[in-house]
Amino acid sequence: MNRLMALFLTVVMLVSCESNTVFSESQAMDGHWGADEVVQFKLPQLDSLKKYNLFLNIRNTNEYRYNNLFLIVNMTFPHGKTVTDTLEYRMAQPDGSWMGQGIGNIKENKLWYKENVQFFEDGIYTVDIAQAMRNNGDVEGVTKLEGITDVGFSIEEASKQ
Repeated sequence: MNRLMALFLTVVMLVSCESNTVFSESQAMDGHWGADEVVQFKLPQLDSLKKYNLFLNIRNTNEYRYNNLFLIVNMTFPHGKTVTDTLEYRMAQPDGSWMGQGIGNIKENKLWYKENVQFFEDGIYTVDIAQAMRNNGDVEGVTKLEGITDVGFSIEEASKQ
């Protein structure tokens, strides 16, 4: 009976792990993210009839000193139009515990960027991500944002409802 239950749970886990991710890429950082460092992703050609959810994927360590993260994201369309978003994400709970997933020192944060997006234009879309952190009271941005190990971008097919 225990073997049957274990087999059933294994099958359920394998079936439930089916991914709807159509693009996922990340770039490793050198333990910090420089103020002038822009991370760029070129997106593959996507089906213009489907809708997609877009995510920013950030990995941080305990060296990250902030409870939030400010990002500037530019999406450039194939025909030259650019959409710029300034975004803020919470990275830690009020008690200081990280919101990301993971065991140990590194936490993975899957952050919503855009929902139900359609890519109507043929060609290459480009996404540029830059950090825009500042210390309280400082005009200048943080030149070396410590504790960021990876910056990524992923696209998932939106569920049909």
